[in-house]
Amino acid sequence: MRQGRSFDEERPVLIRTVAETGSTNSDMAVLAREGATEGLWLRAERQSHGRGRQGRSWESPPGNLYTSTLVRLRPDDPPAATLALVAAVALQELIEDHANGAAVQIKWPNDLLIAGAKVSGILLERVDDAVVVGFGVNLDAYPSGTDRPATSLRTAAGSAPDAADFLEALASGFATWLERWRSEGIAAIRRRWLEKAHPPGTALAVSEGREGAVIKGVFDGIDEGGGLRLRLADGAVRTIQAGDIFLI
Repeated sequence: MRQGRSFDEERPVLIRTVAETGSTNSDMAVLAREGATEGLWLRAERQSHGRGRQGRSWESPPGNLYTSTLVRLRPDDPPAATLALVAAVALQELIEDHANGAAVQIKWPNDLLIAGAKVSGILLERVDDAVVVGFGVNLDAYPSGTDRPATSLRTAAGSAPDAADFLEALASGFATWLERWRSEGIAAIRRRWLEKAHPPGTALAVSEGREGAVIKGVFDGIDEGGGLRLRLADGAVRTIQAGDIFLI
């Protein structure tokens, strides 16, 4: 284990790095049940069974970032589901720092896009009184043959940061936004998320679950709990809590 940057003395950020594992989220879930403390990060140089949302596999070639961390929920925390917004704004801020001027946009709830192509994904999973937050970032390479465009920082910006260095900065930034989530509530996180998301009026298609019907409408912001507001053709607004979102 190596010591990472800490955002306070009482809760240091600790980063463990392994050469390969099945899934950092799965490993972090085990550590959570064993009593691991908040602030622990696990990074794998490669995953053999990386997972994305809706049970999809996540390709994990060397050179990209595959990492998970742990948030221990407190009684006075905002709703746990809004940690998806916290993770998104923290990662967006960092990717933007490395994007060589390219716009980095959030797609609900927490995918990051450069020029409309996905550069990262975030997977949150509840484990008892904790939430495991997993990050996959295409630093050096990106998958082909996916159902939507993908890119990497190397492709989009011309260079790729070292994964270990990128994680040091991510751990620090996530800790800062997590502290704001707890001290200021969801309003500050929601405001930042909206500033960096696709603009209101963006045409979207929503698939609720693998076999769910596709609903089309336009982006109308997010509600106080982080749910997607989709304005339909008849003017009605439908709030989406989970689903696959496609930009039209």
